[in-house]
Amino acid sequence: MSTITVYGIPNCNSVKKALDWYKKNNIQIDFVDYKKYGIKAEKLKEWCDLVGWEVLLNKKSTTWRSLSVEEQQLVKNEKVAIQLMIQYPSIIKRPVIEMNGKLVVGLNEDYFSL
Repeated sequence: MSTITVYGIPNCNSVKKALDWYKKNNIQIDFVDYKKYGIKAEKLKEWCDLVGWEVLLNKKSTTWRSLSVEEQQLVKNEKVAIQLMIQYPSIIKRPVIEMNGKLVVGLNEDYFSL
């Protein structure tokens, strides 16, 4: 079985639900707290190639809403979005789940076990 890696922030309700689902179903996962350890540009680029930066960037988040209108308007391409996600990892939609070369972004139990 492939390794499943869940990325997120442990105090996020969506991440908690995902982690609880895996635990309840006795599925071993690796968890990466990207707020604590950060996230590398290479990993974000990889994710953007799979799903697009628009999917990863959570424009409904408190972090996004706390940015000035000018800062928000600067985010018009992948390069700027990646820099913003590195600077503010809590702006990344969560959880991000990697398994079998696929990526799931956001909470959707139907896709936890790709």
